[in-house]
Amino acid sequence: MADRILIITGDAAETLEVYYPYHRLQEAGYEVDIAAPEKRTLQFVVHDFVDGFSTYTEKLGHTCDADIALSDVNPEDYIAVVVPGGRAPEYLRNDIDAQRIVRHFFEKNAPVAATCHGPLLLAASGVLDGRTSSAYPELAVDVTTAGGVFENGGAVVDGNLVTSRAWPDNGTWMKAFLEVLQAS
Repeated sequence: MADRILIITGDAAETLEVYYPYHRLQEAGYEVDIAAPEKRTLQFVVHDFVDGFSTYTEKLGHTCDADIALSDVNPEDYIAVVVPGGRAPEYLRNDIDAQRIVRHFFEKNAPVAATCHGPLLLAASGVLDGRTSSAYPELAVDVTTAGGVFENGGAVVDGNLVTSRAWPDNGTWMKAFLEVLQAS
């Protein structure tokens, strides 16, 4: 049986930030499960960047079935966790099971990948203190308020943690995460 990786997400997650790591990790030989607050069909969104617009735009994206509810996740069944962005982390950061799962991977020093708004869940889980993290640039204050050091980079590696700004960084983000996975 292949090693398993967990993706924590929910409604309004950025389509490209879920599907790219999902398929890239499968391509590398891992089994990948999607966990959400409930085991049901999730509605993702597409964020885009428009010249002259002060933030991203949002449209409906693809749907995806969650494999498992967060409350049913035993993190010991997984070797790593991925936290995509979009708006999903804004409410997932309040989910005690999402926080429990994230803390487990940091306590075990296991690989963690987060992008865009994903570090909001890391901050709420209390795991960014003293850590360097990228994120969507407007979340710099959230990273530093949680005790982290914000770096506006495409693939920021701090030990077991690999972060990035948003979907345009998917290639460098997953390349760095796969290197961390292989070294663990």
